[in-house]
Amino acid sequence: MTTVRRWLAVLAATAVLAALPSVVASLPARTGDISAADLLRRITSSAGRPYSGYAESTGGLALPVTSRFGSLADLFGGRTQLRVWYRSSSNWRVDAVSFAGEVDIHHDESGDWTWDYESNTVDRTGSPVAPQVRLPAAADLLPPELGRRLLSQAEPGEASRIGSDRIAGRSAPGLRITPDQAVSSIAAVDVWADPGTGLPLRVEVHGKQPGAPVMASTFLDFSPAEPPASATAFDPPADARLSDRATRDLVTVIDQLGAVVPPDRVAGLDRNRQLPTLGSVGVYGRGVTELVAVPLPGRLAYGLRGDLAEAIGADPDEPRLALSVGPLNLLLSWPGRRDSAWLLVGTVTPETLAAAAPQLPDHPELS
Repeated sequence: MTTVRRWLAVLAATAVLAALPSVVASLPARTGDISAADLLRRITSSAGRPYSGYAESTGGLALPVTSRFGSLADLFGGRTQLRVWYRSSSNWRVDAVSFAGEVDIHHDESGDWTWDYESNTVDRTGSPVAPQVRLPAAADLLPPELGRRLLSQAEPGEASRIGSDRIAGRSAPGLRITPDQAVSSIAAVDVWADPGTGLPLRVEVHGKQPGAPVMASTFLDFSPAEPPASATAFDPPADARLSDRATRDLVTVIDQLGAVVPPDRVAGLDRNRQLPTLGSVGVYGRGVTELVAVPLPGRLAYGLRGDLAEAIGADPDEPRLALSVGPLNLLLSWPGRRDSAWLLVGTVTPETLAAAAPQLPDHPELS
């Protein structure tokens, strides 16, 4: 074979290899004959499965919040790129890249290492017992975590099959959850999962308004193989600033240290049976239809009240301020007493939040 012919062969082989990803992605997905009940069961039982990959999360929920909740606005109101190496629930790593910068979280049995790449700071959060109530984090937006969370309390009667799709080069059967609770502001949650492991590969949350999903998370690259231990290990950079704290989560602090016990039932919704009822934060409803009631310290409620009033063009001295962002509804109840502010937020109707507010007790200032 001449030199020219050798190069032509190399170029042809290179072109074929380069075209393979797009060719594989364009292959039709196999429909499969798995039932909705079986697929739901596989998804909710997939927590112990290892995996790795690259995912993107997009949200259309632009939240007007104070700086204390600024990370929530980044998570739910924009695009986040997520790289994950998941060996087990006690050994994983997630790198999150957004407009705000890059934050890497390495989780082990004793807690988390959180490295903020932009500021070169490392926080060590030692928490051998995971908090029952906390703010969402970037890792919660990964398709497996988000899908299992949303489907964890779905009833079989709410599940139906939808068409399969090809995601990250894999044929994934689809499942739709349609909430059967009249107070829900969610129309449907669609999840496509790897049939072998049950791991969700794409999740879409649809509000009752027509249009694109209000939140979506999908893998662009995915492997069900167990990643090596070296992928999740972490040694702080020598020049990084280190800090050690018990928790970084304000809601966890309020839940654990607040001096109020929410009622067992508000607005016709029972406290979530999968969570302890000893904390000060009340979580009501189930599945994708939930109402969360947080007793806010006055100093925090004051800042949030100003943000909400500005967002909706209301008088900040109103006893209640309400805001709807897609299917997410918020209500700040402040009847005029410094120690009685409650933030109610959830995927329920505004009328449900309004009915729940007067059923919540007064509470003392969090010390």
